Amino acid sequence: MAISKNVRYIMFLGGFVGLIGATMYPIAISPMMDVSEYKKIQKEARKNIRQEDIQPGNMKVWSDPFGRKKPDSE
Repeated sequence: MAISKNVRYIMFLGGFVGLIGATMYPIAISPMMDVSEYKKIQKEARKNIRQEDIQPGNMKVWSDPFGRKKPDSE
């Protein structure tokens, strides 16, 4: 029994889309779902860097432009 051309075409496209999805998962989807590993890596990599020392042109280190104040601890 021969499989029709439409079924083969649909299986080919489904496999192609599945392959792209399987390729993109570890690259794009997984890092967005769990950022804790990347935060840990970034914290370790920037451990000995003082941002004030590497800020270009003696510019002020970024601060919140909306001026949110931290709650006072009493």
